[in-house]
Formats: sequence, C-alpha cells, structure tokens
Amino acid sequence: MSGPRISVVGIGADGWAGLAADSQRALADAEVVWGGRRQLDLLPADVTAAREPWPTPLTPALPALLDRYAGRRVAVLASGDPMWFGIGATLSRLCGADRLAVLPHPSALSLAAARLGWPLDEVAVRSACGRPVAALQPAVQPGRRLLVLSAGADTPREVAALLVARGLADSRLTVLAQLGGPAAHTRHGVARDWADGLADVDPLHVLAVECATGVPPLPTVPGLPDEVYAHDGQLTKREIRAVTVARLAPAPGQLLWDVGGGAGSVAIEWARTHRTCRAVAVERDPERAARLGVNAAALGVPEVSVVVGTAPAALADLPPPDAVFVGGGVTAPGVLDLCHAALRPGGRLVVNAVTMESEALVLRWCAAVGGDLSRIAVSRPAAVGGFTSWRPMLPVTQWVVTR
Repeated sequence: MSGPRISVVGIGADGWAGLAADSQRALADAEVVWGGRRQLDLLPADVTAAREPWPTPLTPALPALLDRYAGRRVAVLASGDPMWFGIGATLSRLCGADRLAVLPHPSALSLAAARLGWPLDEVAVRSACGRPVAALQPAVQPGRRLLVLSAGADTPREVAALLVARGLADSRLTVLAQLGGPAAHTRHGVARDWADGLADVDPLHVLAVECATGVPPLPTVPGLPDEVYAHDGQLTKREIRAVTVARLAPAPGQLLWDVGGGAGSVAIEWARTHRTCRAVAVERDPERAARLGVNAAALGVPEVSVVVGTAPAALADLPPPDAVFVGGGVTAPGVLDLCHAALRPGGRLVVNAVTMESEALVLRWCAAVGGDLSRIAVSRPAAVGGFTSWRPMLPVTQWVVTR
C-alpha cells in the first residue's frame, strides 16, 4: 500500500495527559483518528481531526477503511501497547510494518504486573477479548499465575467457573481496573465465590489469577489421560498418542490434518502444544464430530476446526498442511495419495495401521517412497481371577515419512 504512514498511538486510562509528546503530536497532526468510542472520548477538543469509531466487526472492515482514507494522515488509537494483543499487529499484517509508526504506551498487562509485583516473564498472559474463555485451559495449571485481558464485566465470572470446573475453586482472583488512571482500583476474591457472578465489575480491567494446587496438571505435552476425552471407543490411546504427536513434530504456527478424527485426541494435543498451532479434524460420523468439538473446547483448544465428511473428498478444499495424521480410513482409495501430495515441503505424514489390510498398504507405500516404520505394542494391567496380569492392546504399525 502506498501513501503516508499510519500513526498507531497507544493510550491508557490516564488519557491525553499520560501521552508522550510524540504521541500527542501525531494525533494533533492527523486528519482522521480511528479508535474505540471510549478512546476517542479521551481526546481533547483541540485535536481537530475527524473521529472515526471502529466498525463492527472490525477486522473484515479494515481493508475498505484503509482504501477510503488512502492518502490522508491517519492516526489510530489503541489501548496501551498496540503490538501486545492490539490493533497494531493486525494493521502490520494488512499494510506492512513500513507503513506504520507505532507509539506504544505502557500496556495494562505491564501496569498489572507492576502493581502485583509479578515478573512478566514468569506469568502466562492471555486475552479473553474476542476469544472464548475456554482457550485459557492449557495455561490453567496448579500453582500457575495468569494475567488475562478481560473482554468485559462478565469475564471474572466465566474464568471463576472454569477454575471451579477444573477443581481449582480455591484459586485467588484479582480485578485490576482502570489501570494507570485516577480511578484505578482492585478487587480480590476466590474462584468459588465468583463463579455465580460478581456485581459492579468495571469492564475495563485485567484479571490476575493465582491457580490453586491439589489437582493433577493437564500438561501441553502429548499423552493426556484417556479419561479426559468423551468417546465411543474410537480413541488413540494415551501411549500411542504420545508417540504419534511426537512424530508429527508440532511447531508454532503449523497446520495439522487429522484424518479420521474420532474423539479428536491427536488434533487436540497437537493444538495444545502451542497456541498458534492449528488443526483440522476430518470425521465422517456427525455424532463423533460433535463430540470431537466438545472435547476440543473442554481441553482449551476450541479453535480446532471440525469437518464432517469422508476422506479423500472432504480434504479437497483444505489449506495445505504441515503435518497429516491418518488414524482412520487408511485403506480408502486415494486417501494416502492425497495426504502425501498435499504436504508442504518438509511436511510429515504419520499413519497408524492396526488391521492387516492397512498394514499391507503402509508397507507398500514405505517401499515406494521411504520413511520410518515402527511397531508399537502396549500392555496394561488387568485382573485375572484374583490376580493381576498384563493385557496387551492391539499393536500399531506406524509409518512416518517426510516430504
């Protein structure tokens, strides 16, 4: 995009008086200022630029807004640091960093950490703005501290209810409202007391969470207990799943296809490894697909996409993957051909074969294109009369190939 640079100005609850001279100058020189209504109301009358409140929904409307004001001197108001869960990152993706002049203000998160005496590098930071509270689940661990950018007055209740459901009802919560401004104040409580609601919550706040202890962690490494999944038997068991996700090698920002999703455990544990990991689970049975979505939300990755359909047809319009797991429908004609061909360069294909027919197909593919083969056999203890013995699970032949 051509034209003058866009000034992206961070502003806090202290308003105009809290802005540095460069930020004030950028706003005074602008022909138009975009921002939320609350932020625009913080500007004094002698800022003569036209004031344009953000449209709703914001992101889809931005390209047209940029075109409408092309060639004008534009300033954008953002809460605190525009590049920290802010509009600055969105504009950078749309316009390019060279079109922006970003003038940050201390973020609400920095102000909250300073008030609490919490080192930011030791705290999990998440946002509930435009995101479901369920997405906090991977960061909710016994003894962990979180700072949450709240979406409004109801966020403390939603977070408290999540903590209670997780068995962490004694977690301590602090609402830090209007940070940096003259009306700054805090409220303290525990999750069990706030789960049914909290009156008179200032919607402009950061929520600090000190998770209680006493429950097992649900780590972000693969191999969650089988019992955390709702399923009808179509579940990649814990030990096999841990090996499978490790061989898929999730990395931040990458996309997985989980073909034959079942309960969704592989897609879910891929997505839990990092909040930018994306996954599409393809499941032909509508009931299983619905259950898969429930599992994903319950385990903190509601963004896992569920496609109801039969492979390979259901794969045709999906974006190219960085990794593919085929756990069901291996022998369906064309499935392995499409999955292998769709991989990005360096992408990984992992196939788990249980039947003789699927194993025979995997052996032929391995002979043709290479890769690694392994056989995974797991036994679990089971009662035999009054004694205990090892009961073997079905062995899995696993084929892994990199394109």
